[in-house]
Amino acid sequence: MTFVRTISFRDQKPGTSGLRRKVSEFQTPHFLQNFVQSIFDCLHNKYGQTLVLGGDGRFFNETALQVIIKMCQANGFGKLIVGQNGLLSTPAASHLIRLYKAYGGIILSASHNAGGQDGDFGIKYNVSNGGPAPEIFNRLVYQRTKTIQYYQISDFEDIDLSNIGEINTGTMRICIIDPVYDYTLLMQSLIDFDLVRKIIKDGFTFSFDAMHAVTGPYAKEIFINLLGVDESFILNSNPSPNFGGGHPDPNRVYSKILYDSAITSDGPDLFTASDGDGDRNVIVGKDCFVTASDSLAVLAANAHLVPGYRSGINAVARSMATSRAVDQVMSFQGRRVFETPTGWKFFVNLLEAGEISLCGEESAGTGSKHLREKDGIWAILMWLNILAVRKQSVKEVMQDHWRIFGRNYYTRHDFEEVDTESACRLMVSLKQRLSSLQKKETIISRINIADEFSYRDPIEQSVIHNEGIRLIFEDGSRIMFRLSGTRTVGETLRIYMERYVGPDGNHSSDILDVIFDLVTFSYDIAQIEYFTGRTSPSLIA
Repeated sequence: MTFVRTISFRDQKPGTSGLRRKVSEFQTPHFLQNFVQSIFDCLHNKYGQTLVLGGDGRFFNETALQVIIKMCQANGFGKLIVGQNGLLSTPAASHLIRLYKAYGGIILSASHNAGGQDGDFGIKYNVSNGGPAPEIFNRLVYQRTKTIQYYQISDFEDIDLSNIGEINTGTMRICIIDPVYDYTLLMQSLIDFDLVRKIIKDGFTFSFDAMHAVTGPYAKEIFINLLGVDESFILNSNPSPNFGGGHPDPNRVYSKILYDSAITSDGPDLFTASDGDGDRNVIVGKDCFVTASDSLAVLAANAHLVPGYRSGINAVARSMATSRAVDQVMSFQGRRVFETPTGWKFFVNLLEAGEISLCGEESAGTGSKHLREKDGIWAILMWLNILAVRKQSVKEVMQDHWRIFGRNYYTRHDFEEVDTESACRLMVSLKQRLSSLQKKETIISRINIADEFSYRDPIEQSVIHNEGIRLIFEDGSRIMFRLSGTRTVGETLRIYMERYVGPDGNHSSDILDVIFDLVTFSYDIAQIEYFTGRTSPSLIA
């Protein structure tokens, strides 16, 4: 047992699913230990229990793992299931927790944030259902971080995590496992690997960029070894502590060169990528970029073509910020769509209750009943299976989809690292003007709804407030504003804009041409330049 002076976690927010900070902060003496002990102090009946442990391999991953292993032993856990070399994708960790009926799991990742000595590090706790810890638990941990006075840690040599096998450390057993094996079996139970292997053999070209992140080993086993993809099409497949000097967010800014080459008529039939911890996905076809919102809608419309979803889907959930493209599909099928705040834990509650079988959010995260996290490689395999059955290109699938359901033209503008005070002042100003905006005539159309999005969880019956500001127009167009807490410096202001064009409309139009008036209006109404000093976003997604 080690006594320490309490370290403040300053802006750690109650209700978030973990802690993300600069590596240098996690390297501060006792910082990591204080947070981990705060998690352990909020767990009941933990003695003798099993935890799953692993991360995305970013800088500080190995050091943090050894600390946490020693703290697990001191806190009385009976068994650890650890990915070989400390690697586990977030979806694979979720699956392992469920498969081995573990008490929970600790995932070391800052998701799509930059890595390396000067980058970010993160840690989060997942509960026994494999999903992120619920609101009430995160609030307990937050309160504990403000009062903790000591942590417990054992003193033994670092564990060699490079070899698969079992190691005993006193009363605790450490099982080092292949991080890919069980996840691969799960994918084979859902996807028609034989059919996908056939189209690959017949000349369908497929490429995947692992971005030197955790999905590299998964891609080698699934795409190369099992599906027969030529290894030259699996890019950046060796995990690196600094992600090869790149950024593990496969968006059109950090992966511009790959996007530009993939989207041409000479590119692969399907170009895909995932992020740092493997829970996000990108879908690009020849001359056709698929938004995350459209991807969710296509999966909803075609899930019955995939073996694991032959009976179809009962309902879908999407985050408020995700476009209503999937709503068009579910309306056509006479099935329900749940609109939730941003945060995977809200989907988990619905999945656990059997209310939904598919879910997704606009930031490239999609998931289903098969586990309790978003899952990048699964989403890519779903697309491969659907394309193999339909025998169409990505562009043809999208064009057919729009002809049936119409098209939701949608974009997101991110203003990253905005001064926190300025960002909050912008949102407060907008809130104060909501009542005057209601029913306001604009150059676009009348504003029918101007409000702050709130959500009553149908399972927990808890109510979540202040989840973003919505402007919903008479013609169904939407503009939404929210602050995102995924970065470690300042705030990210996100503006989402959407306009629906029905099945008979012109679906070849450029997105910007269709929503240009929404962009202009959103910048003006929020006084972006006045509050942030910016005239253009850091990222358009």
